Amino acid sequence: MSPASVPTRWLAAAGTVAEIDEDAFIEGALILSIGGAQQSHVNLRAPDQVFYEYLRRIANVLDLLRPPGEPLKVLHLGAGALTLVRYVEATRPGSEQTAVEFERELLDFVLQYMPLTPGTQCELILDDARAAVGTMAPESFDAVVLDIFAGADAPAHLANSAFYGELLRAVGPDGVVLVNVGDDPPLAFARHQSRELSSVAADGAALADRGMFSGKHPGNVVLAATNRDWPAVWTDRLLAAGPHPAAVLTGMDLEIFQRDAWELGPR
Repeated sequence: MSPASVPTRWLAAAGTVAEIDEDAFIEGALILSIGGAQQSHVNLRAPDQVFYEYLRRIANVLDLLRPPGEPLKVLHLGAGALTLVRYVEATRPGSEQTAVEFERELLDFVLQYMPLTPGTQCELILDDARAAVGTMAPESFDAVVLDIFAGADAPAHLANSAFYGELLRAVGPDGVVLVNVGDDPPLAFARHQSRELSSVAADGAALADRGMFSGKHPGNVVLAATNRDWPAVWTDRLLAAGPHPAAVLTGMDLEIFQRDAWELGPR
């Protein structure tokens, strides 16, 4: 695309402009930006390749839920460019997915220029995330992915233990809730969200680049919560899967992060 031909769309609810541009380095890949900030990356030719670090970590957790290739039921709150919907369909054909997006113009825009692979089973819902979850039966999904937060200005009704409890009820006993939290130093919002999630979960973890947990850098922390004990084998596999350098905080390490900066050490 030339600069003059970059597709744009006004987003009424957000009060800003979305645009889709080509990745200059990966043929067949497109980048969705909102308000001038890059939000999503999609490789239409290879949707199993996830470019953004935090999405790769979420995808790695989804990989652990069932044997390779076995379909999943996944609820995505915050559709973006449907990157993870595409990933799940590419790696687990026949999966039943649901994506909830509040911004109608964004969803229409994405589907116009980044259509889903034919045969993808994904129900698209235009609604507030909490309102949509309230209509869903308990244990309807294997995983819920909440990817709406953009720092401490996140919608208050989505950033609390009551809503997290609703998400945990939406997944089965072996399922997982995954929350992406973007934050700036000293990560006060991320720590608070981790405490809120832990207060209603049986167990959980926090995943990020090792340096993120020092609280000195802006970026993303992926919070995970389960209705059972966190499987130790998941920690080992997630550390091996990366992206590197990876850290997966559980138990006391997670509690330390929730209170203050997790000290980096030889682990």
